[in-house]
Amino acid sequence: MGLFSFFNRKESSNGVDNLNSTNQKNLPEIPENVFLEKDKPQNNSNDETNTKSSTENGINLLLEFLEKNHEGKGYDDALINPDNTHLEQNIEALKNDLERTIRKLKIFYEDFIREIDFHIGSRSRSGMVDTVEELTVKKETAENHIRQIIEIENDAKNNTGIGQGVIISYTRGFRNGLAAISHHSIMKRTF
Repeated sequence: MGLFSFFNRKESSNGVDNLNSTNQKNLPEIPENVFLEKDKPQNNSNDETNTKSSTENGINLLLEFLEKNHEGKGYDDALINPDNTHLEQNIEALKNDLERTIRKLKIFYEDFIREIDFHIGSRSRSGMVDTVEELTVKKETAENHIRQIIEIENDAKNNTGIGQGVIISYTRGFRNGLAAISHHSIMKRTF
């Protein structure tokens, strides 16, 4: 008999082993996920995240803001506070959001162009002609975007151009909200 053989011995004399085996047969199987937490796969890979963050910083951020329909917000705001002062304040807030977005983009593109200029200089000293040409194209695209952003900024300051769509949609929604209040409280009344 070995040193640890007494661990392997079954003692059926007291019935403990028989009881354990019958209990194990009657117990349901518990799934592994109850006791173990598995890593959940992330939806975004690094490439997708990097692309998304650079797109959010690009001109697409401004275009998404300009394309957003603010009519519903205007309508809801009119129902909450149907005052022209409230309308004017919210229009100013939208203009400030537009201005803030434009500033972010200008800073982003200025930094991006500075970085491209560094890479163009560095790669041209190394004799990497194709890379320099690709970087030059990227720089021209960034400069074109910044010109468009400045044009939108100037139009917004003069209350013209595509920036007006935001103000028009909000104002339309606000006025529709005022009309809904009038219709509900006055027009539906019978004399």
